[in-house]
Amino acid sequence: MLRLKKTVALVGMMGAGKTAVGTGLARQLSVPFLDSDEEIVIAAGRSIAEIFERDGEPFFRMRETEVLGRLLSGPPCVLSTGGGAFLLEENRALIGKAGVAVWLRADLELLWQRVRHKTTRPLLRTPNPRETLRMLCEKRMPSYAKAEITVDSQAEMSIDGMAQRVVDALVLRPDVLERYSDE
Repeated sequence: MLRLKKTVALVGMMGAGKTAVGTGLARQLSVPFLDSDEEIVIAAGRSIAEIFERDGEPFFRMRETEVLGRLLSGPPCVLSTGGGAFLLEENRALIGKAGVAVWLRADLELLWQRVRHKTTRPLLRTPNPRETLRMLCEKRMPSYAKAEITVDSQAEMSIDGMAQRVVDALVLRPDVLERYSDE
């Protein structure tokens, strides 16, 4: 049996699989799954695209930090963060204090295959969304690399397979995930 001792915050680019893998991981560990973007939408009563449009990215980032602080103060869970959340030092510190950051690293081609038909990505509403995605990846990579654990995404791997890869990485960290017997 496995017991999660700290919140696992999944970080990485849009399309890396944070929500899908996070849901599978939470199921495997029998803990709640939370999505910081979803929580922001609930709190604001508006979509992320609407928040960006009406209030701008700086306003969104402030709300994101507030929501992350609130979610990280709860019991251990699996937390999917927005693609830009881990870029801010304040958010990295919040995650580092209350949990562990796991970067779901994915290459540009895989990310593009997953996000190219989605209309819910405000940062990709540009004349050349693939190039925008490439530039975002390049810019964000150094921040994501500060995550304590990195797990590589693979297109051909199932969601449960990816979740198991995260478990395999976490089990090496007894401060985060411990094995126990229920005898």
